[in-house]
Amino acid sequence: MVSFDDKLKAFSIELFKINAVKFGEFKTKVGLMTPVYCDLRIIVSYPKLMERLADLLIEYFGTFKDIDIICGVPYTALPIATAVSIKSSIPMVMRRKEAKDYGTKKLIEGVYNEGDKCLIIEDVVTSGSSILETVKDLTDLGIKCNETIVLLNREQGGAKILENNGIVMHALLTLTKLMEFLREDKCINDKTVEQVRDYIASTQVDPSILLKTPSEDRLTLSFLTRTNLAKNPVAAELFQIMATKQTNLCVAADLTISTDILNLAEQVGPYICVFKTHIDIIEDFHPNLLKPLQEIAERHNFILFEDRKFADIGKTVELQYSKGIYQVSSWAKLVTAHSITGKGVLDAIKESVGLEKRGVFLLAETSAAGSLINENYTEATLTLAEQYPELIAGIVCQSPLFLQTPGLIQLTPGVQLEAKSDNLGQQYNSPESVILEKGADVAVVGRGITKSAKPEIAAEKYKNLLWAAYSKRLQK
Repeated sequence: MVSFDDKLKAFSIELFKINAVKFGEFKTKVGLMTPVYCDLRIIVSYPKLMERLADLLIEYFGTFKDIDIICGVPYTALPIATAVSIKSSIPMVMRRKEAKDYGTKKLIEGVYNEGDKCLIIEDVVTSGSSILETVKDLTDLGIKCNETIVLLNREQGGAKILENNGIVMHALLTLTKLMEFLREDKCINDKTVEQVRDYIASTQVDPSILLKTPSEDRLTLSFLTRTNLAKNPVAAELFQIMATKQTNLCVAADLTISTDILNLAEQVGPYICVFKTHIDIIEDFHPNLLKPLQEIAERHNFILFEDRKFADIGKTVELQYSKGIYQVSSWAKLVTAHSITGKGVLDAIKESVGLEKRGVFLLAETSAAGSLINENYTEATLTLAEQYPELIAGIVCQSPLFLQTPGLIQLTPGVQLEAKSDNLGQQYNSPESVILEKGADVAVVGRGITKSAKPEIAAEKYKNLLWAAYSKRLQK
């Protein structure tokens, strides 16, 4: 008779064979480099393997007698949960990441009753934040969620975080066990196992960062803590970059010559987290500019941000974003958009590229004197942002509007040391006031750096002043 351990080993080797487990140098969604990458979404293309996975999960979990329903964490775990539901004959409910804006507007689809006990199914756990989001939506409806079963525990603190939130995690595989199985079958060598072991030890998630009801607003939380609270992957990556490089400086590269832009990116790269462009003002633009700009961003670890301010009807925005000579969607991880045309602009961007790749900053307030934006518009913009949590990376504004949404980033333009305004209506803030008084997470500096004789020295000065203000904010 084949033992459960033998079945699990054979399954692990199959994961390796179909390239669901890869080894090398990979960047995670939060910007960290990892020697192992688990892409379990690929399992959906192997129905026999999916069936074996469902059998293993059912055998490992043992009894379902106290379980009324099951729910897979969207989206990768949905087909896994479906297979388990069919095999175990336990009803399934489905959680949406975004509520429908028509019909019943439900977040949870399926048949359930208040008091039902639900087993949560997930593919991979690092911090457990996705499970907690699913649990919150279920418990809001009176459904009890005390247990979860996962395919792979990356052993980086997720089990402890879930335990702190009253959830017991059952893991079919740990990353350590997976490595053992693959080494025994000579799929990987001892050096790879050691690299993964070192990676696990050096990337532990702080168990205190994900609580049921955090009392702190975003201004009292560190960028590193907020990494795990961001729902947009580019926002998570940006938080990680800021924490790693100790910078919350964005340079506005409002230059009109390609070589000047490349030179500026190289000069300020070590000191910034974001490089903001207006690509359509470049007089000698050619697509050949984009690759070296991306290479500089990769080398200095900052994010490219096209300040396009999309504001047309959906179809036009789709073409502006992904077509034409600028091909914005192919290189800019972040873009800006107005909310004046409603959901169409966001739907267009969302459908153009995968959500794992891009993020949007919605413009809620402006630094321009005499702006027609009023309180009603600002409030409506924040409401629209709530409907697209996976797409919206943050809000462009001049005041701390969303204190209880720490996963969003406040980006505030108009920062300069010497001037208070220009002759075209631009209002400037000091580095300290923009962080401590206006609530900015990322501050945008343009001419204070681009007009400097030595942009790299100016960038370092702004970086240090802004980071000092942020550090002071955390101590309050």
